[in-house]
Amino acid sequence: MTQAHFGVVIVSHVPELAKGLVALLKESAKDVPITYSGGTDDGDIGSSFTNISQAIEENTADEIFAFYDLGSAKMTLEMVMEMTDKQIHLMDTALVEGAFTAAALLQGGAPLERIMQQLKPLTVK
Repeated sequence: MTQAHFGVVIVSHVPELAKGLVALLKESAKDVPITYSGGTDDGDIGSSFTNISQAIEENTADEIFAFYDLGSAKMTLEMVMEMTDKQIHLMDTALVEGAFTAAALLQGGAPLERIMQQLKPLTVK
């Protein structure tokens, strides 16, 4: 069995926050597929089922680490997860630190187990 192709999806209530975090991640993980959803359908602060679905489907990976900023984004991600064939790891970690850790490890070719182990201390309780 071949190793799954991993990617990262960022979900934030603020479009500029999501876009800025992707720019930061790309500095250390230029080869990792990273997409994002920021804000509502109208570009306001909030989350959007449609935008999150699009970010997941546009990501070229078949297995995705999904990071979010607030609880309603998590709830929307959970709904989207039910509608996709991609395997989504919904990460309850600090947004910036968790996403950066995952992206950098993915860039280095780390296996899933190691990535999950490194993210565990960043889990938000």
